[in-house]
Amino acid sequence: MSNSRGITILILLTVLGVGATYLMQIGTVERIEARRQANANRTLLDVLPADLYDNQPLAVLMKPVPLAHSTLLSGYLATRSGQPSAILFRTQALGYEGTLELMIAIDTSGRLLGVKTLHQSETPGLGAAIADWPNAWLRTFNGRSLQSTLDSDWALKKEQGQFDQLAGATVTSRAVLQAVHDTLRYFDEHKVALAAGATQ
Repeated sequence: MSNSRGITILILLTVLGVGATYLMQIGTVERIEARRQANANRTLLDVLPADLYDNQPLAVLMKPVPLAHSTLLSGYLATRSGQPSAILFRTQALGYEGTLELMIAIDTSGRLLGVKTLHQSETPGLGAAIADWPNAWLRTFNGRSLQSTLDSDWALKKEQGQFDQLAGATVTSRAVLQAVHDTLRYFDEHKVALAAGATQ
């Protein structure tokens, strides 16, 4: 009798222990995932000044759109007090060694707020410098727009444009420059729909 009672207690304690561990793991996994998502969001929102939005800009997505020199992967609407304030675009271009992925923020007037490299596989010591954050070269795009910079000027200085390049990284620099220009043109053509939060 005492043997069966001991076995029953042991089984009960085992079930309770496994159940408590499972419940604790579920709670921990959810907290870890929430923290991971918050960190990922912060990384993506680095290009957007915090005083420009009070919504969750990463919740509004667009379908991928092929552009002249790049592919627009998604777009996100930032609002402040219910009014559109900026659009964030995740875009992809082909660099020297492989694909470059960028986050580009543009305010509702068409002015560039920031550009950040999200992914790259460029040559270490040369094109890979595009991934540094903050990045002095990427900051040269801040404040630019189609109104302030003619289409013909969206090229490297060595190609009669207005932009310097990363040292030793002509192909990488050109790819980023063209992706930024593509994105500005896309924004200019679709700004009314984008500001309304409509998907393209």
